[in-house]
Parts: sequence; structure tokens; C-alpha cells
Amino acid sequence: MELGLNARAGLITRGLNEMLRLNVALGGRAETLMGLAGLGDLVLTCTGDLSRNRRLGLALGRGQSIKEAVAAIGQVVESVQTADEVMRLGERHGIELPISALVREVLHERITPIEGLGMLLSREQKPEYPEGLFE
Repeated sequence: MELGLNARAGLITRGLNEMLRLNVALGGRAETLMGLAGLGDLVLTCTGDLSRNRRLGLALGRGQSIKEAVAAIGQVVESVQTADEVMRLGERHGIELPISALVREVLHERITPIEGLGMLLSREQKPEYPEGLFE
């Protein structure tokens, strides 16, 4: 949607926050996600030109349908199935995952990317991380 690098950095940061909260709810340690398998993979997925998930997001942001975008990529795009599982885990553990929830809605074509962005930007401000997350 060509929102710029600051918007991308903000989305990556907030995405990491969601990953951390879900990881801790599942019994993981917050610092586990601060290495290559967590933050490293997140940054690469969000910025790498070869990332199928990123290419899907770019296509959806340009207005392509999910079917058209996946066909153009020509490979499995794991986020399509993963978004549902992430939300099942979040709901099971009572974790609020606003970015993940809206990604799922976009992937199921229930909302457009611009509608999802508007919903994210209109959310009430809250503390960056829950108290005690890094203890």
C-alpha cells in the first residue's frame, strides 16, 4: 500500500509484540523470539523480495485477489493456512492478536487491506508490552 518504511517498521514491531505474547501464553520464553528463528525470520519475511508471504501481501495491497496473487506466486504461501491456526491458538489462550486477526480477515477476503489498516489505526492506545513479559 506504499505507506513507507516507518509504517513497515511499526508493523514489524507490533507483529513481534503479538508473537511474543502468544509465545509466552504457550509456555515459551520471550527471549526465544529475539534471535534468528523469531525476529530474524520476521524481518526477512517482511522485507525480503523472495518472501512468498511478503509478495502475497504486496499483491493484496495492490488490490489483487487472494486467488490471483497465490496463482502468480506459483508456490505455497504458508501464511494463508497459518493465519487461521495462529488465531485458533490466540483464542484458546485468550490472547488479543489484532494484526493477526485482520490478516486472517484479509486473507479470507472479508475485508480489504485498507479497511484492515483503518481498523488497526483506530484501536485504543495501550502499553507496548504487558507488565512482566520480560521477567
